[in-house]
Amino acid sequence: MTRFYDPTGARYGVPTYPWRMAPGHLLTRRQLAARGLRPGGQAVVAQVMWHSGRTRGVREAYLYDARLALPKRTASPRQRAALGKAMAARRTCPECRIDVGYVIPRSLGVCLDCAESWENAA
Repeated sequence: MTRFYDPTGARYGVPTYPWRMAPGHLLTRRQLAARGLRPGGQAVVAQVMWHSGRTRGVREAYLYDARLALPKRTASPRQRAALGKAMAARRTCPECRIDVGYVIPRSLGVCLDCAESWENAA
């Protein structure tokens, strides 16, 4: 596994570590998000590389310094209201005008009940 061990960045241009060997303060975007953080404009400081089977080849994940990360932004009340309206529109069937409680499939364009009634009518 020393193939991907390049903490100086001489071989890959950025410090590179094998799977699960990066320093603890370097995290991926998902790991930052799980801790309620975001990169906050900082550049990638390192990467993790690993070999992923025969067909996928070499994969990498970019790492950010958690010490420089910022808290995740929270939506304002007006943004939350706008998102609520947008989601309600996605749940409202254009045919029967009922909020069906799930997102209307784009492939059908109507709720499942309306799609079924159209199918039975045909």
